[in-house]
Amino acid sequence: MEHWYAMYVMMHHEKRVAERLRTKQIECFVPVQEVVRQWSDRKKKIKQVVIPMMVFVRTSEKQRLEILQTESSARGFLMDRTTHRPAIIRDKEMEAFRFILDFSDEAIHFCSESFCPGEKVRVLKGPLKDLEGELVSADGKHELRVRIEQLGCAVVDIPAGYVAVSYTHL
Repeated sequence: MEHWYAMYVMMHHEKRVAERLRTKQIECFVPVQEVVRQWSDRKKKIKQVVIPMMVFVRTSEKQRLEILQTESSARGFLMDRTTHRPAIIRDKEMEAFRFILDFSDEAIHFCSESFCPGEKVRVLKGPLKDLEGELVSADGKHELRVRIEQLGCAVVDIPAGYVAVSYTHL
């Protein structure tokens, strides 16, 4: 059975590792987003890795072990603190994370700090419509947080008027 795992790789090797895995027919994902960088003489749009040194891999346990043995840039997998086994990321969490990256107008930043779960909300309008998450207040702004249990959460600023309390579970 295949699951999503978070694999640590060498710094600045995320895209190269993903390309090598794809040539081996292994499904993988590197979260990137387009950001504007300012230099002294110009601005330029670049594709930036959202989570440095990490590639998400959908694979079986046997193939996961083979990847570690054959991929020289691989440094290991994110471990579940309770089971001391490689952390499995649920398909629904992965889909929500990819959805945010694909459709958010705002730049996504990633945080790994612990936080107390807030009120469950559903986005009513905008590019993230129908996405559910946890609403928290920070510096007077409202942020939609989509929890990825083993990694923390993806965070995007969203107007408070775009969300409503959700009575369904995430």
